[in-house]
Amino acid sequence: MYFIAGGLALGVFAIGLLIALVLRRVVPTNEVHIVQRGRSRVSYGASQSAGNVYYEWPAFLPRIGVLVTKFPVSIFDVNLKDYEAYDTGRLPFRVDVQAFMRIAKSDTAAEKVANFDELQHQLSGILQGAVRNVLATHKLEDILEARSTLAEAFTAQVDNQLQAWGVETVKNIEFMDIRDSANSQVIANIMAKEKSRIDRESREAVAMNSQLAQTKEIEADRIVEVNKQDALQQVGMRTAEQEKQVGIAKQVAEQEVLVAQKDTTEREMDVKLVADTRSAEIAKGVAEVQAAQEREVTIIRAEGQRQQQVIAAEAERQRLELVAQGTLAQQKLDAEGLLAQGQSRAEAERLLLLAPVSTQIELAKEIGGNDGYQTYLVRVEQIKAGQAVGVAQAEALSAADIKVIVTGGDVPGGMNSITDVFSARGGQALGAMLEGLAQTDAGKAVVERATKGAAKPKE
Repeated sequence: MYFIAGGLALGVFAIGLLIALVLRRVVPTNEVHIVQRGRSRVSYGASQSAGNVYYEWPAFLPRIGVLVTKFPVSIFDVNLKDYEAYDTGRLPFRVDVQAFMRIAKSDTAAEKVANFDELQHQLSGILQGAVRNVLATHKLEDILEARSTLAEAFTAQVDNQLQAWGVETVKNIEFMDIRDSANSQVIANIMAKEKSRIDRESREAVAMNSQLAQTKEIEADRIVEVNKQDALQQVGMRTAEQEKQVGIAKQVAEQEVLVAQKDTTEREMDVKLVADTRSAEIAKGVAEVQAAQEREVTIIRAEGQRQQQVIAAEAERQRLELVAQGTLAQQKLDAEGLLAQGQSRAEAERLLLLAPVSTQIELAKEIGGNDGYQTYLVRVEQIKAGQAVGVAQAEALSAADIKVIVTGGDVPGGMNSITDVFSARGGQALGAMLEGLAQTDAGKAVVERATKGAAKPKE
């Protein structure tokens, strides 16, 4: 019994599974299935909320039986081929119209029709009515020329009616073709008239274009010739202007060269004048320095000779006075006189030798360190100062009551050595001589007579 019951259960399960596999439906992606069970209606498909799987139980089964209506969800077309239409003047013609649609609301479509073929038939009737109503309000010539505008009018009228069927257009309804109906030549005549008009307008446009082309060619030739003349004129004017500018530039350049030469010559003359002036000033300074040197040498020589003559005369006088004092005193005086004379000569010779050297050193400094005219003026002033000193010394000599006794040589030699008395060495020698005279009684008397008692012998 258990085996029989198990076998029956297994058989029932197998039968049920087989039935389920046979009745199971999977909705394709481009379709929607409206399943009606009793009073309820459910849509199955890829984009439906109920899914895309259901079981199609036979409709005769109570409570579980279903009725299925299938509609495509992809775009489909509705065509009108050789549809007889009339314009506003009742002129007959044929049109081919094509419309692209899709089902937007499958439940609404299922309420209107039982299947898709019936839906297409109803949509074709709606399209015929829209085309007939729109074309009947236009002339045939306007229909031929305004296809795109009429297509928009068709689409707008059809959309208003398709909403009740759950359908909508995807794009504008298109005119595929317009032609004459049987035994009618209206469109052919319109086309012939239009063709003749186009031919006329074309010939007129060709003639007008030819005329415009010839006019343009003549105008272009004239413009080219005028441009050539203008170009030649401009080239000539430019050449003349260029030659003028070149000539002016040459004259300006020559004038600038002459001005530059004049400036250069003037600068060279100024430089030469400055050089000559500086050379003359230097030569003048050299001459003045040499003259001052010669004057100093002459004064120094006169002073040395004067000092030598004074000492010699004094020695000679002392010698004569001391002759009476004996040979020893005489010899002593002679020796002292000779010593003083030698010292005086040595000093004079030294001064004579130093004077040219000092002068040459000053002259060399003047020439080698000449920094300008101011330095030259300073040296001139120095020379003038030396000259003033020499003149003052000469005036002092002329004012002094000095007697020169010339015992040998000549008068100029005596005058040259007399200035030696006023030099430092001359004073030193004179002092030494007076000091020596004061050591003897006779010399002391002479000194006292000469100084009127102002000299005192050393204790």
